[in-house]
Amino acid sequence: MVSSRHEAAHRIFQDRPELLAPVFRILDLPPPEKAAVEVLTPDVTEARPLERRVDSVLRVKPYDGGGFLLAIEAQGRCDPDKAVNWAYYVSYLAAKYKHPVLLLVVCQDKATADWAAGPFRLGMDDWTTLSVHPLVLGPGNVPVILDPEEAAQDLTLATFSALTHGSHRDAPAILKALARAMGTADPDSVRYYTELLEIGLGAKTPAGITWRNEMSVGTYFPGRGTLIEETFLKGKAEGEA
Repeated sequence: MVSSRHEAAHRIFQDRPELLAPVFRILDLPPPEKAAVEVLTPDVTEARPLERRVDSVLRVKPYDGGGFLLAIEAQGRCDPDKAVNWAYYVSYLAAKYKHPVLLLVVCQDKATADWAAGPFRLGMDDWTTLSVHPLVLGPGNVPVILDPEEAAQDLTLATFSALTHGSHRDAPAILKALARAMGTADPDSVRYYTELLEIGLGAKTPAGITWRNEMSVGTYFPGRGTLIEETFLKGKAEGEA
């Protein structure tokens, strides 16, 4: 069963495709500058009863032509069946859309991220018929953002960082910095990122409880009429309405 935490880990790429630029830099790949991003159907089922779905599929079209597909999978644990599934997804999408395909796996713990890096070789004995080499984002390469000003400069990346490092020892400090950065954001963004983090961190996890507590306070100087307090109270009122 797909969990809410699973959904949040890849859904942010659909809703906020600007996250692709810093992510590509994290992966040491040339970022798709000034590219149009289109969300494609994740259904990769053929005319057969077995349903197959990728978590998210994006078509990235750089302004100077070309383009590629980015298949995104959120992975919460090691799964030996994924090698075959991922090989199928990549092959199917390449055949259907006639574009190169990259597979990006998002993990929230280091053990799963290390495993997901592969490579996954399909074949027999010493002969490899097909090899899958995923790109992986996890606690080992996604930056930890502890400075509210840095978080405010790129709320999308800061939110993704908080999702990825939800089990990190510095999670409370990460979430505190992000909560303070929310005070400079527009109400729509505050609502979106707040809800996404509630879902992605889980309501009963230590990080999820910390986040709810941070956002219930809204400001470090209540009653002083600061910009952060005004923005938070306005966003909260609109959300309740």
